[in-house]
Amino acid sequence: MTIERVCVVAGVGPGNGASFARRFAMEGFALALLARRTGFARDLASELPDARSYECDVADVSSVARTFNLIRRDMGEIDVLIYNAGSGVWGTIEEVSATDFENAWRANALGAFHCSKQVISAMKQAGKGTIVFIGATASRRGGPKSAAFASAKGAQRILAESMARHLWPAGVHVALVIIDGVIDLPSTRAKMPGKPDAFFVKPDDVAESVFRLTQQKRSAWSFELEVRPFGESW
Repeated sequence: MTIERVCVVAGVGPGNGASFARRFAMEGFALALLARRTGFARDLASELPDARSYECDVADVSSVARTFNLIRRDMGEIDVLIYNAGSGVWGTIEEVSATDFENAWRANALGAFHCSKQVISAMKQAGKGTIVFIGATASRRGGPKSAAFASAKGAQRILAESMARHLWPAGVHVALVIIDGVIDLPSTRAKMPGKPDAFFVKPDDVAESVFRLTQQKRSAWSFELEVRPFGESW
């Protein structure tokens, strides 16, 4: 059975990805939850109405094509794509390997390219749809230890901007959310035990901002939205 509104979250884990899924489920969206390892996504899908998990390597064009074909078969065409997949090794140009550099680019930029190609045609035909890339402040500045990650996020940001300029006139809202801060996860809390609660970026709050972004009226669309804790220096 085709469901009216379908949201794909590419890159589902216990942080932002899970919060995106829960927030859009609250609004009645059917959810397709994509992850390379489906254990967490499968458990999350079982908690939500009209949600399914799919194993997908976003950097592999065959895996992406196969997954999106399944989503269309199971749910219908996609209304919202949230590209949350991304990773990177921290290190200077002398410390990171060529493999580290390529893997960061494949996860952050190439995967975004593959997933976007799967939804653009139907969105253009419908004259509506939303593609949201989850970015980082690393896309704007190359720190000494972000040789691989910043390069990859920079490529993602420019891809998103190019897509927005091309697709907005067709009614497809492409946007980038730049997260400036440390995501509130058990792992980050453990690494930073002295930091106060207000220091961390709350995934549920990021999800709220992303949902509101997808509801903007066409006469006042945003391309780039920054989210950071109120006490963050910037």
